[in-house]
Amino acid sequence: MTIWMTLGIFALVAISAKKVGQWFSAVGMPYITGYLLVGVIAGPFVFAMLPKEATSDLRFIDDISLAVIAFVAGSELYYKEIRSRLNTISWISGSVILIAAPLGGIALFVLTQFIPFTQGMAVSERLAVAILGGTILLALSPPSTIAVIKELRAKGDFTRTLLGVTISMDVLIIVLFAVAVAIASAILTGIGFNLLFAALLIIDLGSAVVAGLIVGKLLEAILRVRIPNLLRIGLIVGLGWAVFASSHWLTDYTKASTLELHIEPLLVALIGGFYITNFTNLRNRFEHLLHDVSPVVYVAFFTLTGVGIKLDILAQTWPIAVALFAVRFVGIYVGGWVGSRLANESASFSKFAGLALITQAGIALGLAREVAVEFPSLGDAFATMVISVIVINEVVGPMFLKEALKRVGESNLPNAQISGTTRNALIFGIEPQSLELAKQLEASEWQVTLVDTDRDHVAHFDSDTSPSILVHHITGIDSEQLKGLLTGDTDAVVTLLSDDEDNLKALELAYKTGVPRLVVRPNDLSNAAEMAEMGALTIDPTSAMVNLLEQTVKAPQNTSILLRQDSGREVVQVTVSNKDIDGMLLRDLRLPSDVLFMDLTRGDNVILPNGYTRVQLNDDITIVGRGDSLTEAKLKIGY
Repeated sequence: MTIWMTLGIFALVAISAKKVGQWFSAVGMPYITGYLLVGVIAGPFVFAMLPKEATSDLRFIDDISLAVIAFVAGSELYYKEIRSRLNTISWISGSVILIAAPLGGIALFVLTQFIPFTQGMAVSERLAVAILGGTILLALSPPSTIAVIKELRAKGDFTRTLLGVTISMDVLIIVLFAVAVAIASAILTGIGFNLLFAALLIIDLGSAVVAGLIVGKLLEAILRVRIPNLLRIGLIVGLGWAVFASSHWLTDYTKASTLELHIEPLLVALIGGFYITNFTNLRNRFEHLLHDVSPVVYVAFFTLTGVGIKLDILAQTWPIAVALFAVRFVGIYVGGWVGSRLANESASFSKFAGLALITQAGIALGLAREVAVEFPSLGDAFATMVISVIVINEVVGPMFLKEALKRVGESNLPNAQISGTTRNALIFGIEPQSLELAKQLEASEWQVTLVDTDRDHVAHFDSDTSPSILVHHITGIDSEQLKGLLTGDTDAVVTLLSDDEDNLKALELAYKTGVPRLVVRPNDLSNAAEMAEMGALTIDPTSAMVNLLEQTVKAPQNTSILLRQDSGREVVQVTVSNKDIDGMLLRDLRLPSDVLFMDLTRGDNVILPNGYTRVQLNDDITIVGRGDSLTEAKLKIGY
């Protein structure tokens, strides 16, 4: 079978894998499990659509994929976002590495006596397997962690720390992997440990840093040049492939000498991504391009990984995989607990920190594939054993993570009523417009309470249609009747009563309580001046309609957003409550590229924001964007 035929068949298999991955995701399973399964089915052990040689013939796909994965890992480590939690992140990351790595390595070394492909190895070779495997098993999964955080709308110190640890750990693991590869290479080739080995290790790591900075500069040049995005993506992918190809060439070229050099390409690519994110103003463009290319790359990489899985080895090593999973779980859990306690975090934080760090996927699979390429004597058999552990972690890890976020109280599902994170609106008057307003606010995750002085209006409210909307009958507009309904936690008051005197009384009480958003629909404008003095926004139906029609003529796109006729875009106002972004520039917030800032309100001042505007706690920021992007922005900014 020619390389082109192999590539064509693989393309068809990858397309099928994409669809199967979507099915897996729809039923709550990790999508990569679907990709791996399709690869296994198409591989030499089932339908043999792709031969055993496919993984070596298509090695360039591995290289490109690993480069993109490393670029993504580097771009996710944004120092400004984690600096406020750096102490806790450092303690937890260090404790997990110091506890879980030796524990996993020792367990794997003992288990090599029972693993079929390692039983005939010398003790030194088994030690090399333990070092490599113990390092890879420490890798976590930022994409899986981010996906769960978005699903639960989680936010808080625990969530931010967890994400920082997950990202930082993958960076540290790639550095440790470079060291582990050098040590394993010395063991397997019989070079031994001496001053020459130490010097070569320092040279390798130093060269990787220099090469990474060069790659970062090249990425910067690619991102700055005026070319179509498709061509820009092609150049980034080509640069990633070149990083791996040149590393392999350098290793092969120097292998015959006593100065064999191995510059870890994953580390080089990671440093390049880190440079763009932290030392240029191009991170948003870089992340957008990676976001566009990543889905295709992940499908190809995981499918090809599935093709390389040896089912005969998998059948023999699954008990080993279960044992390694258990050891890894214990090591990470204990490391998370110890690190949290050393960082003086709360008992609840410490109890669930390790439980939230079990997820594993992309980087670990990449490192396993890298071992298969760098050490042919271990090859796909080693990768198969490690992948079986990764699959278990990827399946059960998100479940542990969800439970941890719920237990620490940082899960903000639509039903969750968590103080300080759910906005509260009090609407006076129960009639068609107020009911529709309540439903739309509820859809935007507001807690809405309707009150009316007319008992008949209250009686006709259908609670079955909106069970979470609270309804109360009051006999009059006074502080006693509104006790418990109008409080300091009320974010908005809307008055739609038929009597303007009652509307004015409701506004006065809300104003004295300190409610920041007052809205009134008056029946006439005789009290408009008094209402305006309290800062109430007056919505006169006649003038409002005329102004809306005028805006529709002058700026139809803006009006379509307000009327929700613009394919999902909407305008929201978010209060800054995340203390980690206090004092940051807007340009440093790393929000989705389709989220735009409209204005920023600080006290009584309205600021027209730009990239160099610094946000402060309790600022109200008005943003426009689409649903998922707005959700991500609110998680980062506040509520």
